[in-house]
Amino acid sequence: MTNAPVILTLDSDMYSNDPQTPLRALCYLLDPSMDPKLGYIQFPQVFHGINKNDIYGGEMRHVFEVHMPGMDGLAGPIHAGSGGFFRRRVFYGCPSETPEMNQGRQVSHSIKSREVLAMAHHVAGCKYENQTKWGRKMGFRYGTLVEDLYTSCLLQCEGWKSIYCNPKRPAFLGKSPINLHDFLNQTMRWSVGLLEVAFSRYSPITFGVQSISLLSGLCFAHYTFWAIWAIPVTIYAFLPQLALLNSASIFPKADTEVVEPPEGVDYEGTIEFHVRLVEYLLKYVGISTFGFNVTSKVVEEEQSKRYQKGIFEFGVPSPIFLPLTTAAIINFVAFLTGFAKACRQRSIEDVFFKCSWLVLQW
Repeated sequence: MTNAPVILTLDSDMYSNDPQTPLRALCYLLDPSMDPKLGYIQFPQVFHGINKNDIYGGEMRHVFEVHMPGMDGLAGPIHAGSGGFFRRRVFYGCPSETPEMNQGRQVSHSIKSREVLAMAHHVAGCKYENQTKWGRKMGFRYGTLVEDLYTSCLLQCEGWKSIYCNPKRPAFLGKSPINLHDFLNQTMRWSVGLLEVAFSRYSPITFGVQSISLLSGLCFAHYTFWAIWAIPVTIYAFLPQLALLNSASIFPKADTEVVEPPEGVDYEGTIEFHVRLVEYLLKYVGISTFGFNVTSKVVEEEQSKRYQKGIFEFGVPSPIFLPLTTAAIINFVAFLTGFAKACRQRSIEDVFFKCSWLVLQW
């Protein structure tokens, strides 16, 4: 619907926070000394209203402060779905196949002319992309819930590169989910989409490694196989506790040698990745699943106040809390059982010493 040479992607709940942002992007895109294969500029996603402890991990600092600067030293960062300035021609093929567009072209018709309006209706129609390369070889790639990562991966496979721009003043600000249900829905949707890419014909671990480079392909694979860690985390959430309840030892004693203490059970690993791993498998075999869940953009004032105080908000009753609740109950019962055994064996001082050591190591 546009002939602009530069296209900005932005989420519906994000807004511009710095009027200099377009200028920063154009400094890269219009600089003749830059690589002509530069396809897009990625700005980090920054959220306002995050409480001081970020109880849901909504800032995703590991992505925007660690991963993306690291990928910037390779072929460039992924597209995060928002805050990306794209050359329009990257959506038309490889760098060698798409010369500069619209050079010397003049618009001869009014925007209100019948021809232009008829063409706009045609482009906006549902049948415009049928039996075309759109969604496969042109434009944003379809077929997954994470079209942003999928598209950026294929663009880099075609030879395009990207740059990560992280100025001190956030370029854009958005709103992060402030209750557990919305946060889990969002991350679960990502998990299914990432698995779709991971096991597609364009998987970064196979196609990406061959087309970009080993390191860049592994970086994309790190994201696409994100949900797989639900398996070891879920095992860790249940196996040691069940072993304790059955008086079976699966770990070496803490006083026999130095053992790195575990970091505890993560509710992300025990809930959304586990559920979405199952959902992806059901979808893969053709069984209907829950479908696409849009993250709520409506924020209640009382809910926002509780969030700022660091109070967990579960949102609405949902079956996605079942794994977490089960893990919490089993862990609590195992703790009481272990404490009772320590009291009977008169080794309570030893237990407190080891617990204190564990807390200090945390």
